[in-house]
Amino acid sequence: MKASKLRKLPFKKEVETKLILKKAASAHRALAELKGVVSSIPNENILINTLGLQEAKDSSAIENIITTQDDVYKAELNLGGFKSLNAKEVQNYISALKKGFALISENKILTNNIIIQIQSVLEKNNAGFRKVSGTVLKNASTGEIVYTPPQEYNNILELMANLEKFINDETLTNLDPLVRMGIIHYQFESIHPFYDGNGRTGRIINVLFLVMNDLLDLPILYLSRYIIKNKNNYYKLLQEVRETDNWENWIFYMLDAVEQISKETILLIREIKELMFEYKKLLRGNYKFYSQELLNNLFKHPYTKIEFIEKDLGVSRITASKYLNKLANDGLLKKEKLGTGNYYINEKLIEILKPKN
Repeated sequence: MKASKLRKLPFKKEVETKLILKKAASAHRALAELKGVVSSIPNENILINTLGLQEAKDSSAIENIITTQDDVYKAELNLGGFKSLNAKEVQNYISALKKGFALISENKILTNNIIIQIQSVLEKNNAGFRKVSGTVLKNASTGEIVYTPPQEYNNILELMANLEKFINDETLTNLDPLVRMGIIHYQFESIHPFYDGNGRTGRIINVLFLVMNDLLDLPILYLSRYIIKNKNNYYKLLQEVRETDNWENWIFYMLDAVEQISKETILLIREIKELMFEYKKLLRGNYKFYSQELLNNLFKHPYTKIEFIEKDLGVSRITASKYLNKLANDGLLKKEKLGTGNYYINEKLIEILKPKN
């Protein structure tokens, strides 16, 4: 089994063609607008939780871990009577994303140690980088081997050390950061350093890299939605670089993903903001127990429960139950039963979060 020979970064090939530079400029404009819109939401966890769960679901779906929006939100509640292994995998993804964001926020560096920690949370194991040969990438339909990543542990360590340096040392290249992101994603997926979770870890690295480079303040640009829509091209263009060294199509694909998903996310955040304003007026005008913490809770947790209200508002269980039942009776939330517990759905928010084809 002959492994492909990967070049270390940076390489000498010119990848910033006129087409790429033009596309990078429009992707940057969309990303800058998104960064501005994000700042208008009062609590960062609202976007990390709601949009993060969407990304977690879609990124997992790329790896054929399929679940529903309903199951994803039920899994977050951790109520007895609900079991879904796939939904739990999705919850692991959002936990890994939050872990990575917390780790890079202080020093704005993304080390191999952090990448290993992200994958560990994602896969719930401590296997680290691959030590045993035998990993190959196959065509899902035919079973044919399409790519053999590096097999030797020392080679994987060497390539990942090189990638770590390329991610963090801006003096190595003057490439546009979005172009660098595309190269980093290709290199990581081609090294394929873990036994499992490479695709999802690589997609978390994408958004963390944008935060590191101050292109976003929060990790809420989730490219998996674009990849789901263009899945065949995702794998085809990765392979095209490996076989023909044609970078233009791959980098254009990644830049287009940034631009399109930035625009979609801007519209989504504006819808969430409008609905929050609507709920704020209703709650503040009609309920003595209104607080900003309550409003934030109803949007941070599209499916909420008594324990969430207790924690976020610092009230007793009886008081939290009273608040939620009153809102459910008045139609602002929908009350559902699961096992021996209840949960409460912000149906209007869920409608906004539903995928728009």
